[in-house]
Amino acid sequence: MVLELIMVAGVVVVALPALWLGIRGLTSRTGHFSSDAGADRRSLALLVTARSLLLLLVLALSAVTLVSAVGAMVRDLELPSLVLVFFVLDLLLATLVVLTFGRRRPRRPATPAAR
Repeated sequence: MVLELIMVAGVVVVALPALWLGIRGLTSRTGHFSSDAGADRRSLALLVTARSLLLLLVLALSAVTLVSAVGAMVRDLELPSLVLVFFVLDLLLATLVVLTFGRRRPRRPATPAAR
């Protein structure tokens, strides 16, 4: 019962906010841009596709973990061990999302006006 509560709390506190932050930062880009507009569009499309697949994986793992943990608590059943693996993978991927494209970028300070 305690393990299921920890799993539900972990998904609600870590994975769901990471999904929200990841969706907000899905198309954000930093770094160098190519002078070729076609290559720049292709790299952005590849980046958005990879990020979208990662967010879908986090969503699927979160859903499986939540449904399994709540179902095990309600029916008083033993939780399958693979759900614990899904939970750990979900937390790791959610952390990856937050640390890469899910965090807010601080604004650059404005340059002081010439006096």
